[in-house]
Amino acid sequence: MNMYKWVDKLIYEEDKKAFPLLSFPSVQLLYVTVKELVTDSNYQALGMKMLADKYPMPAVASFMDLSVEAEAFGASTVYSADEVPTIIGKIVETEEEADALRVPEVGEGRTGIYVEGVRKALKLITDRPVFAGCTGPFSLAGRLMDVNEVMLQCYEEPELVHKILRKATDFLIEYINAYKAVGAHGIIMAEPLAGVLSPQLIQEFSTEYVKEIVEATQEQGFIIIYHNCGNYTIQLIDQILDTGCRVFHFGDAIDMRTMMELMPPDCVAMGNISPSQQFRNGTPQSVRIETVRLLENCKEYRNFVISSGCDIPPLTEFENIDAFFETVDSFYYKQRLLDIIM
Repeated sequence: MNMYKWVDKLIYEEDKKAFPLLSFPSVQLLYVTVKELVTDSNYQALGMKMLADKYPMPAVASFMDLSVEAEAFGASTVYSADEVPTIIGKIVETEEEADALRVPEVGEGRTGIYVEGVRKALKLITDRPVFAGCTGPFSLAGRLMDVNEVMLQCYEEPELVHKILRKATDFLIEYINAYKAVGAHGIIMAEPLAGVLSPQLIQEFSTEYVKEIVEATQEQGFIIIYHNCGNYTIQLIDQILDTGCRVFHFGDAIDMRTMMELMPPDCVAMGNISPSQQFRNGTPQSVRIETVRLLENCKEYRNFVISSGCDIPPLTEFENIDAFFETVDSFYYKQRLLDIIM
């Protein structure tokens, strides 16, 4: 599949579809726990297929589990029945530990399970692209060093941070290439920790490494969607665009219309209904109100695709997700009718 043409289609097609980061609620369809889902490639493939059958998304996304790569490096992971796994502690504090940090082989930890999950999903989903998921380089470094520590060390010991970023980037290139090898059409790279850096720091400690990953992996048949749900992505948009991606996904901490004013017309921007306030803790009515508000605010931008602001939590009520998709379909149907009679 030509994924550059897929991006163009997102921009120019009249019948626009929502593309939320929707994967973990599949636990409710599968009747399994989150821990069972993240440790079993069969459940992952079946969950993606069941959500693809349920909703008319332009593509299907794998699971945004930001613990996978850090766990493969040796970090400690906490699992629970109803929550996405999290990393605790740190495994690198000194330059000596950074020098000794071993870059894992793809397949170690749960990385092999996630690659297999996408490979199996591709056998079941043949009518649209399938995207894998991975952590961005600075966000991965933060999970290896501790998110607060890595911010401090950007100032105090930048060479230490760069050593870890070098190893994280080398691993991520191999990991993404493994997804390419099994047939994935792209990857959603989550780099949220970089969203709290200054423009100068994000360029040095995130953008340059993301750009290297994009140059090494992105091609006509495989694209990278850049996700950042940080608070300051509007102020960082020049550096974010410098990554070389054409599709960007933003969180609900920002005003999406303001972001759209800054986006090049040939790049797609996705976002940003709150996954916690609306999808997880809202009601069908509040979801409809927020969805219409966002669509009205951004309707003049053809390169806008409505989405969740981040990954939708596992136990989100499906009636809220249904209300979101129904509202989007109704909005664009009304717009097509208005275009006819005007």
